[in-house]
Amino acid sequence: MTISKMAAKRILKSVGGDRISESAVVELSETLNAYAYSIAKKAVKLAKHAKRKTVKKADIELAR
Repeated sequence: MTISKMAAKRILKSVGGDRISESAVVELSETLNAYAYSIAKKAVKLAKHAKRKTVKKADIELAR
């Protein structure tokens, strides 16, 4: 699952971007995906360390 280019474009527009280049949309999408993947990976590691199979909100918060 990835953060789509349309979602990235909506984010840019919601903070005031009137004209947004395609390369900016792609870059934001790739950056958000990498950040989300990194947090998810750390959160899973934290849950496993706690001997749980369920990733909880606290794991995500600690992973940030």
